[in-house]
Amino acid sequence: MLSYQHIYHAGNPADVHKHASLCILLHRLTQKDKPLSYLETHAGRGVYDLSSKEALKTGEAARGFLKMAGSERTKDHPYFELEKRIEREIGKNIYAGSPFIAEALLRPTDTLHLMELHPQEYQALYRLMRYPNTHLHLRDGYEGGLALCPPQPRRGILVIDPSYEVKTEYDKAANFILKLHKKWAEGVIFLWYPILKEGFHHPMIEKLLGAGLPKLYRSEVRFCGANSGLTGSGIIIVNAPYQIEKELNAIKQWF
Repeated sequence: MLSYQHIYHAGNPADVHKHASLCILLHRLTQKDKPLSYLETHAGRGVYDLSSKEALKTGEAARGFLKMAGSERTKDHPYFELEKRIEREIGKNIYAGSPFIAEALLRPTDTLHLMELHPQEYQALYRLMRYPNTHLHLRDGYEGGLALCPPQPRRGILVIDPSYEVKTEYDKAANFILKLHKKWAEGVIFLWYPILKEGFHHPMIEKLLGAGLPKLYRSEVRFCGANSGLTGSGIIIVNAPYQIEKELNAIKQWF
């Protein structure tokens, strides 16, 4: 489906959980000198203006990123330090999505493949992310992810962050991960999923936990006083780097 635009939800508490975790993961992966590939199935537009009428209409960033950015708990965390740097270099109220976070944290020797099917989102991404080491794909991310993997360089990470507009997306994401892991056994797979009141994510989690995937890390946070259908946020990492759990678990304390 092509109706979803993330600008209405950019910077919400789920974004904070997702992007802070991704920052920790990318920081760990880039500690080795070896180059890596970064792939994303649902890239979006890359950056978001939190002062735009779309973002202000929902006010979700005020309950997420904008609120947590001034907290003692988040002080000096790599995610908020990066967002401060982006604000200084690009402008006030600019919030980075995962493609721009990846571009900022990765090195010239690393390669990015960003997939986006929404025409407007892709055009915005194209205007922003035309870097020498970045390849943009106007295509279905699931199809593209399987076609591009195993990537070159073979060491790397693939991020899955669909909109979950329809409840079948959960099963689609789980099946994609199982297919992808068969093609690219050593690849790090990062999945984000929303936790809704209806509990649509439970069958997906059961399928993935029962598949015997290696070095599996799972984190879920709940949002206090949530008055919408979104009550929490979850991530699953396949082939999680050694002893990264402590840094990732620390993020959960923010909520």
